[in-house]
Amino acid sequence: MKRFFKNSKGFTLVELLIVIAIIGILSTLITANFIGVRQRSRDATRKSNLRQIQSALELYRSDQGSYPTSIPNCTTSLMSPDCTSTTYMQKVPTDPGTSVYYTYSSDGTTYTLIACLENLNDSDKDAKNTFPCTGTSNWSFTLKNP
Repeated sequence: MKRFFKNSKGFTLVELLIVIAIIGILSTLITANFIGVRQRSRDATRKSNLRQIQSALELYRSDQGSYPTSIPNCTTSLMSPDCTSTTYMQKVPTDPGTSVYYTYSSDGTTYTLIACLENLNDSDKDAKNTFPCTGTSNWSFTLKNP
């Protein structure tokens, strides 16, 4: 029996601990990178959503002569003021990270659409942060009428 243990090869505790530490470090690096990719993906969706809303608002202005002062409450659609004739956007999108709608303000001749970006290093973020974005955990991205 003693011979069996002398000739058997195995890993020592130190070797196992080193391998576990290396796997832990690699998984931490991969996870951190994955989180950044998900943030950038949600930000790209936010910017795309705002551009789609902007297109619908331009169609609205083309037909109605002015921008809506608020998005008409027509079951989350962008429709004509009477909510019955023309549909400009079937479903107004919400923020991909939450179920909150984007910020919209208008006086009828101009409008502002605001989304809060998660990636603070985004090249499209505003030069000056705008409410409701905090600036510490998110940064504003604004679209105005062309």
